[in-house]
Amino acid sequence: MTDVSPLDGAASPQPSGDLPAGRFTGREFFQQLVRDAFATAAREGWQEIFISDANFHDWPLGERAVIESLQAWARGGRRFTMLACNYDEVIRRHARFVRWRSTWDHIITCRRSAGADPLDIPSALWSPVWVMHRLDPERCVGVSGVEADRRVLLRESLQEWVRSKSAPGFPSTTLGL
Repeated sequence: MTDVSPLDGAASPQPSGDLPAGRFTGREFFQQLVRDAFATAAREGWQEIFISDANFHDWPLGERAVIESLQAWARGGRRFTMLACNYDEVIRRHARFVRWRSTWDHIITCRRSAGADPLDIPSALWSPVWVMHRLDPERCVGVSGVEADRRVLLRESLQEWVRSKSAPGFPSTTLGL
């Protein structure tokens, strides 16, 4: 079954129901949501993923299972966008992800908002079919769901950050002298 995305009019797969909807609480539950979202993205072939956080400190991006899911998901025509204040924690804590990011640079856009208050940057994972938004990153309290209005509002907020509050960041390679 397909669902027409309100964002671009393209048909997108309907989520399998594996991903929960509603409120969530707790760091471990949040991290499992991220793992499950990437696994679902690979299985269902989501065309786009957008992740946003001040620094991705407590995201499980460096875990082998997450990288395996992202590897299975990645292919031409897919888009992956990241937004952060800075990527220092990603580089320090998520070496597998940094290597994966290098390999798939052609489908990944990384944006940096160095001057932003870390509490202002949304902590979220957006896809055309399911979203997860941590409303209180410190306590890992948030909401997730498939509702079109939730997806559209979060996408608009993230796009505003990309358009006017960020610049390119986190290059896939570092040139040394």
